[in-house]
Amino acid sequence: MPQGPDIAPGRLSDVELAHNFSDAHPPLTHAQAVVEAERCFYCYDAPCIEACPTGIDIPRFIRAIATDNMAGSARTILESNILGGSCARVCPTEILCEQKCVHNTREEGQPIRIGMLQRHATDWQMEHGGQPFARAPETGHRIAVVGAGPAGLACAHRLAMHGHDVVIHDRHALPGGLNEYGVAAYKLADEFAQREVDFLLAIGGISFEGGRTLGRDMTVASLRRAYDAVFLAVGLAGVRSLGIEGEDLDGVMDAVDFIEGLRSSSKQTVPVGRRVVVIGGGNTAVDAAVQARRLGAQDVTLVYRRGAENMSATTVEREWAQTNGVTVRLWASPVRLVAHDGALAGVAFARGGLGPDGRPAYDPDDTFVVEADMVLKAVGQTFLPDPLEGDSIAISGGRIMVDETGQTTMQGVYAGGDCTPGEDLTVAAVRDGRNAAEAIHAAWMAAGK
Repeated sequence: MPQGPDIAPGRLSDVELAHNFSDAHPPLTHAQAVVEAERCFYCYDAPCIEACPTGIDIPRFIRAIATDNMAGSARTILESNILGGSCARVCPTEILCEQKCVHNTREEGQPIRIGMLQRHATDWQMEHGGQPFARAPETGHRIAVVGAGPAGLACAHRLAMHGHDVVIHDRHALPGGLNEYGVAAYKLADEFAQREVDFLLAIGGISFEGGRTLGRDMTVASLRRAYDAVFLAVGLAGVRSLGIEGEDLDGVMDAVDFIEGLRSSSKQTVPVGRRVVVIGGGNTAVDAAVQARRLGAQDVTLVYRRGAENMSATTVEREWAQTNGVTVRLWASPVRLVAHDGALAGVAFARGGLGPDGRPAYDPDDTFVVEADMVLKAVGQTFLPDPLEGDSIAISGGRIMVDETGQTTMQGVYAGGDCTPGEDLTVAAVRDGRNAAEAIHAAWMAAGK
C-alpha cells in the first residue's frame, strides 16, 4: 500500500466499516420474489434470453419462482451459468437482460428485476440444495486450467460434469479470480465468492493449485505435455500507466491493487488518503472510488477524460458513485502529478471537449488542479503476452485469438474470458469457459476417446 503525508488506515470504527462494506443490495424476501416473478409475461420469444451471454431461460426460471419451485428455478439458471449467483450480483443487468425486458415499453417502464430474482433462486440452492449436478463416470482425461476466475471455474465445472479430471492453476492463494480479488467488497459481501467456489467444487474431480504463475512455474508447452488439453483463462494481468510526470510519487497506485488489497485484508488495516483522486471511467474506477469513500476518505473525485456517454461504467454505476459522495468530473485529461516538497499534493488536468473534427481535444493552457494525497489509476487493463513466448499461440489486438470452439492456434489449447476478444464481462467469461469445455468434450467424443 502507498505511503504519504495523509494516508492512513483505521479512519473509521469497526462498526462503521462493517456497515459500509455490508451487502450493497439486500436480497428479496421470498414473498417479494414471488410478487416480482408474477409481474413477468413469460414471453415465448423472450428478448431477455437473447441479451444474456449465457442464454439462461429467464422466463422459465422466473415462472418456477412464481410457482414455488425453487429447485427447478435454480437448476434452470445453473445449467447455463454455474456462477449465476455472482453474476446476479456483479453483472450490469441494466444493460443486458433487464434492458430488453418488454416492461420497459409499458407505461410504468419498470423491467422485471431479473438479477435480484436470479440471486434469490441461486442463493436458495446454495443454502438448501447444494450442488445440483452429478458427475459422469470418470473418463481418465486430465485437463489443465490456467486461471481460477469465472472462465476457468466454469470450464472446470463443465468438464468435471462430463467425468474429466481438472487441475486449476492460479497465481493467487485462493480461487475466484476477479470475484475474489477484483470486485468491490460490498457487491460480493459475506465471503460470497469463496462460498460459491466451494459450491462449484463440490461436484468433485477438480483440484486447485495456488501460487503458480504461467511463465515462471510452468509453460503452455509443459502443460500440454502433461495434460490432455489446456484451457487458458489468464485474464488481463497488466495495467496501463498514465505516462505523465510524477507517476512514481508515493501515494500513487493502480486501482486494481487497491481493490485487491481491500479484498485480501481487514478493512481496518487498509490505508486510504483523506483526499483521493481516481482517474478512469470504468467499473474499476467506480469500485475504487466508492470503496475509498467508504473507508473514510473525506473527498473522493473521479475524473474521466471524456463525456459520461463514453464511460464504460454504466449509468447505474456512475449514479451509485455519486450517491456515495464521489464527485465526478468529465472532460479532463491528466497532464502531471503535482508535488509539494517531494510529496504528492494533487493532479493537474487539462480541460477538453470535442474538437472540430469530432475527436477529443484538450487545451494545455487551460488546466486546473485537484488536490490529492492519494491517486488511484484506473485507465485500463491489458493482456500480458510474455508468458506465452515460444508457444505457437496467435495474439492479435492484445488478445489471444481463438476459433468458434475457443481453440487457439496451438492444438489442444483453448482460451476464454478477458484474455480473448469480446466484452469484458463476468457472464461472458462464464460462457466462454462453459463453451470451451463442451468443445473439448465433443472433440474427444468424436474421436472415440
